Parts: sequence; C-alpha cells; structure tokens
Amino acid sequence: MDLSQLEQKLGTSFKNKDLLLQSLTHRSYINENPKFHLDHNERLEFLGDAVLELVVTEYLYKNYPNPEGELTSWRAALVNAKILSGIAANLGINDFLLLSRGEARDTGKARQIILANAIEAVIGAIYLDQEYEATKNFIEGNIIVELPVIIKQKAYRDAKSYFQEKAQEIEGVTPTYEVLEEWGPDHAKQFKIGVFLNGNMSGVGEGESKQDAQQAAAEDALKKMGW
Repeated sequence: MDLSQLEQKLGTSFKNKDLLLQSLTHRSYINENPKFHLDHNERLEFLGDAVLELVVTEYLYKNYPNPEGELTSWRAALVNAKILSGIAANLGINDFLLLSRGEARDTGKARQIILANAIEAVIGAIYLDQEYEATKNFIEGNIIVELPVIIKQKAYRDAKSYFQEKAQEIEGVTPTYEVLEEWGPDHAKQFKIGVFLNGNMSGVGEGESKQDAQQAAAEDALKKMGW
C-alpha cells in the first residue's frame, strides 16, 4: 500500500513505514489475513491514547487558568470518539484502513469508533517513529485546534444534564424521555426519543442507543427553548 498521500495529509514522513501501516490495521483484517506481516493496531492505540491525553493536558494547563473540573470537561470533549473520528476522516485515514470485508461495510457508530481508535494508533506510531515533539506538533495542529470551537459552542456540556438543570431552574420540573420509535435489527437498533416538560414535547432526537437519542433530544430542546 502506498501511504505517501496519507503522509502528506498527516504532515509527516515516517522513517519506519510499517509503524504507520500497523496503525491502520484493524484486528478484523488480521483475523481474515493471519499471514499478514504486522500485528493489529490496538497496542499502538493504547500508547497513542496516553500520549494524546498528556499533550492535551499539558496544553490546557499551560494556556488556561481555569479550575481542574472545567479543564477535565474540555479535555473529555476534545478527545471523544465523535471529534477524533471527524478529524481522522478529514485527514483521509478512512481511505487507508485495513479492515475485514464485514467491517469495511459497516458505517455509523461502529466506523466512528474504528476511526477514533485509528487516529490514536497513528499518534502512537508518530511517537515511536519521531518522539514527543513531533507528536505534540501533530496533536496541536490537528486536534487541539478544535478546542476554541468546543469552548465557544459549549460542546463540553452534557446536554441531558444541562437541560435537566435549566428545566428545574426555569420551569420547576424534571424532563422525562419517551421512546417514540425504534427500528433495525438487534445488533444495529436505531431510536427516536422525545423529551417532555409538563407533558409537552420540547425536543426530539435519534441515535444508535437510547442514551445517544436522549442526548440528541436534549440538544434539540436546548435550541428550541433558547437555553
């Protein structure tokens, strides 16, 4: 596989190309191709996750005098699977993943998790290939740049908890959630959930789990209520 295009998008050239290739190799691919000359990417992901957390924590500590609780919330919002998978997709990582035929057909949350894990594995590979400063530059240039938007949009807030807080403060009631619709096979269910105040539906959301749909409904309600 020619990885030069991906290296251009990542802004780095690997001395050991096999490290980059391994970071893109999903366990399912090894299961289908047991004679492949490299292992899957899970150990690199383990390393990259730790390096990512260190770089983000160091950046927050040096640049923001906020309390520890706020910094923790910002860090969690920045390194969650949704943000990381979007960054991975923008960098073109999706086009270079080595997956089983079954995994290659999956989309939605399953692919989101694979992409998020892959960019952590890429970070681990950069760290092993080029050490800390190069890895720090990659993380700051591709991941930490998302932080101002997260803070401005308050994307670090848990929408469901925040909506409950505002509903109790303003309306004096606790929101309730109701499944409006569900569909799909057991392994890939989809849910549509409404959130209600005093029996009136304030927002609606969809997701691949009830928890995700409730979060989406709370986000919708926050917008509609102007909170």
